[in-house]
Amino acid sequence: MDSLTHAAIGACLGEALLSKKVGRRALLWGALAQNLPDIDTVAALWLPPHQNLLVHRGITHSFLLALIMAVLLTLVAGRWHQKRQIPWPQFFLFFLLQLLVHDLLDACNAYGTGLLLPFSSERFSFHLLYVADPLFSLWPCLGALALLLFRKASSGHRLKWALWGLVPAGLYLGYAVFNRQQVQSHLEASLRHRQLKAASYFVTPTPFNNWLWYAVVATDTGYYIGYRSVFWPAATKTVLRFYPQQEKLLTPVDNPGELQDLRQFASGFYTVERWNDTLVLNVLRFGQMLGWQEEKARFTFHYFLQPARADNRLVMQRGRMRGWNWETLHAMGRLIFVAPEQKFLRREPEK
Repeated sequence: MDSLTHAAIGACLGEALLSKKVGRRALLWGALAQNLPDIDTVAALWLPPHQNLLVHRGITHSFLLALIMAVLLTLVAGRWHQKRQIPWPQFFLFFLLQLLVHDLLDACNAYGTGLLLPFSSERFSFHLLYVADPLFSLWPCLGALALLLFRKASSGHRLKWALWGLVPAGLYLGYAVFNRQQVQSHLEASLRHRQLKAASYFVTPTPFNNWLWYAVVATDTGYYIGYRSVFWPAATKTVLRFYPQQEKLLTPVDNPGELQDLRQFASGFYTVERWNDTLVLNVLRFGQMLGWQEEKARFTFHYFLQPARADNRLVMQRGRMRGWNWETLHAMGRLIFVAPEQKFLRREPEK
């Protein structure tokens, strides 16, 4: 999630759990702890892009580092508030909860989070929320804003504002779980209808909402990709388009370390293309640039493999908002609430 949402959630948790001991400073401790795992972003200053992709949301987002950072924060906060004689376990459990909430929320996005590092390199993506979802972030931000504006309110009112920030966000997460299960069920029905055997698949929300979902279905030679809204009738089949993986195009690449990092980051979901003289690897987990509007749209995450001089420093950002305008938003809204006509349902042959 974005830093503002993490800070707001941390502040609301701080008010609910620690304000009776340290007052308004609980908001600051909560916001600090919630954003501490993102210290890994400084690695981008010296690491090459393909290594930084795995460092981000890597070891600093693991359960092990949550324990270590909770101990360090407890030592600092305990010394800072020494006169208040706050029990060590209370500080420790507060900071541990803040850090674990951060890590698990980040795992709700498509990026992938190394929760079990260094014991396992598996990266977890629950595919529940887009990295910035206004309907999720709204409540913690409003709760934190109320806590900052009405500083002299009674403790009872402040607790209500903190819970107002936390409870709706938690309910929205439950709503996202329901939406994902519904979309998965309908996608599986479409696959059975088309007699497609999937090696694996995933669904993940499209930008800034939890209603239109992006689906990727892996086969032996490539991927079927499509979109589905939670508001479509169950009988509506999911329109899927085939994209060949084209693994053979990677043969001339002379940097095996770079390829290994990219494959690990992609979790097996990637295609390879040539854009004129440029060799490009697409990680499919992040969707297409306006794919709901243009079915042949390029993928948001595209990494230039050749020529070697190609610049990949902004690989996570360069495709996210390209081409957005009112027409784009209208096309997304139309697809969310109006199912496509069945005449567009087709199975393209695998290449």
